[in-house]
Amino acid sequence: MNLFSISQLEQFSGVKAHTIRIWEKRYTALKPNRSEGNTRYYDNTQLRRLLNIVSLIDAGHKVSKICCLSDDQLFEILTEKLNSSYSDDETTEYYVSQLIASGMSYDETHFENTFSICLNRFGMKQTYIKVIYPLLTRIGLMWANDSMAAANDHFISNKIKQKLFSSIDALPTLDSEETWLLFLPENEFHELSLLFSNYLIRKAGKKVFYLGSNVPMDMLTIAIQQINPKNLLFFLVHHDLVDESQNYLDTLQNAFKNIKINLSGNEKLISELKTGGNINWIRSVDELEALII
Repeated sequence: MNLFSISQLEQFSGVKAHTIRIWEKRYTALKPNRSEGNTRYYDNTQLRRLLNIVSLIDAGHKVSKICCLSDDQLFEILTEKLNSSYSDDETTEYYVSQLIASGMSYDETHFENTFSICLNRFGMKQTYIKVIYPLLTRIGLMWANDSMAAANDHFISNKIKQKLFSSIDALPTLDSEETWLLFLPENEFHELSLLFSNYLIRKAGKKVFYLGSNVPMDMLTIAIQQINPKNLLFFLVHHDLVDESQNYLDTLQNAFKNIKINLSGNEKLISELKTGGNINWIRSVDELEALII
């Protein structure tokens, strides 16, 4: 069981610690445990309850009424909300919070229902931009602070991966002169952005060869020789040394001078690298779409 401080609850929910304490005192919204040193701490159940409360407040419910409800009552209202329609200007924080809450409790049914509503409302592209990307950012923060178990992270990531694969499989396979080879370098495993790029490029009618994560240079070289793609696309996600990442770029540039090499990912790292020539830094979804129109 993960344990959280009130400052961590503030970070994950967007609700100030002072406000959380007021809700506890005024409405008994949460019931923190106490350590031997009399320090407040919260568990997964309390975190999920807070996320549910925030979701319903964002959806227009009064804090005084929502905070007094039991967990079962909160969940019942949430289920009703998920099955109702929403206007386009309502915050997607509601969906992000619900997907996190589902992942923290391994509630596959609730996750599936929430995600399906997002797809029906936004479509895959806008679901990724408005819901999945903020969700991944939040998960990364929680994981970095040891506030989400690796198992919860993997559960959520793999559910999203399944949805992306399904959306990709639903697209027609087209022959196109503009070919793309997508991969992650060796020791890079965060595949969701690459999968979303796969979806966008295929949807634009281009031919994509997808190698996935953790591709060694010798394997990549063989694939390029066999496929002869016009474009490469890969992501640098983890915080690697600048010199090592630059050496990798230089190796690609020297080996594949006639191929357009596109990279994206960790902005802080990439901003310190020398790009240019046949190496193109893609900073956003809009920039990728501009290349594939």
